[in-house]
Amino acid sequence: MSQTFVLKRGLNIPLAGEAELRVSKTIVPGVVAVRPTDFKGFLPRLLVKEGDPVLCGSPVMADKKNADILLASPVSGTVKAIVRGEKRKLLAVLIEADDRQQCVDFGVRDASALDDGQVRQALLQSGLWPFLVQRPYGIVADPDIRPRDIFISTFNTAPLAPDSHLCFDGELKAAQAGLDALSKLTDGCIHLGLDARDTDAPFAGVHGARLHRFSGKHPAGNVGVQISHIDPIRKGDSVWTVSPAGLVAIGKLFTTGRYDVRRKVAVTGPMAIEPAYIDTLPGMPMTEIAGFCGNTPSEKLRVISGDALSGSSVGADGYLGFFDSQITLLCEGTDKELLGWIRPFRFNQFSTDRSYFSWLLPKKKYAMDTNLHGGPRAFLMNDGYYAKVLPMDIYPVYLAKACLAGEIEKMEKYGIYEVLPEDLATCEFVDPSKNDIQHMIEQGIELMLKEMA
Repeated sequence: MSQTFVLKRGLNIPLAGEAELRVSKTIVPGVVAVRPTDFKGFLPRLLVKEGDPVLCGSPVMADKKNADILLASPVSGTVKAIVRGEKRKLLAVLIEADDRQQCVDFGVRDASALDDGQVRQALLQSGLWPFLVQRPYGIVADPDIRPRDIFISTFNTAPLAPDSHLCFDGELKAAQAGLDALSKLTDGCIHLGLDARDTDAPFAGVHGARLHRFSGKHPAGNVGVQISHIDPIRKGDSVWTVSPAGLVAIGKLFTTGRYDVRRKVAVTGPMAIEPAYIDTLPGMPMTEIAGFCGNTPSEKLRVISGDALSGSSVGADGYLGFFDSQITLLCEGTDKELLGWIRPFRFNQFSTDRSYFSWLLPKKKYAMDTNLHGGPRAFLMNDGYYAKVLPMDIYPVYLAKACLAGEIEKMEKYGIYEVLPEDLATCEFVDPSKNDIQHMIEQGIELMLKEMA
């Protein structure tokens, strides 16, 4: 029997540009990027050089701290380029795909019949281990520990989030195999978060997991919010999380013997022409979706890998992130507005505080841009103002300030173990002080990793 949580705090952002429920095209990228920067805590060591041939599933990088953790190529082809940044930091390995698309055969196996060591070895050898994210801090999971529990949120409440039915209907067999495999890696439970409004959720028919249904506004679909209500993370705890796309990819490893990370990606946002879904691979160049952008100049367009609140701005020449199933196209808000916030009758501006008459149009969608309408200033001292959009039992302002000041004891006190930056994205959106709260949380996590190493 499933448990239902009704979350009363949160915020749904009425952003225009929702993707139609159809796959408009299948993209087979000519070049894909394997980027170590997608994986927090991963220190890359190259295993290939320019000109080397690779298969789909061949390792291209290993972690310097743990050589068993690999990043694999999602296509077969040839290593085209090694991209480095400042101080020769490794940014990406570009792989030019061939026409044959040959895969490494890892063998079809029954995950339920394997022991924990065999499952762990299979995930490490295939390059799928980085789908396992360890909390606190959101780093690549440590293969040498057994987590307290494993959590999977099967739905997303972010602005213009992909539809779970379109993305995962028909994947129940792979999801079940993935759950059978993951169950070997923990002595605790696998917790599956489902949308309470969706009575026929794609993963509702699985067994071997504890089901929890969540009802509420964003960020109800964030796995961090779900963990805080099911069984909060305390100091000394380690839990793992897996995305639904990761669960399906892990299941396909055992049911097909292949490294298969193809997924349906929603191309969304006010600047998208006929927003819809594409079938593609992580690491796809954003140039492949130029048709969705029309003739918009690059300086007027922000291309985001992920959602508008917590995604990464990668630019028109960037690449789709490893964990992302959404692309958001926004207008760069560089125009200054006459009279600013005192301008009356702003029916085309969304406000959470009823500052404009837009609150009279609750179903209206807004073509929001990236304009902050002001610069950073002192924090609003009413913590409850931010807490009303965050359904977690923490103090967001005090936590952000502790991270900014680098005070570890206060960070622990106010909830650094429970959050990742994405969990406070709604706080950043409503913040009248225009502070980059997610960046502050990121700074705090980086400090914790450095000090606790």
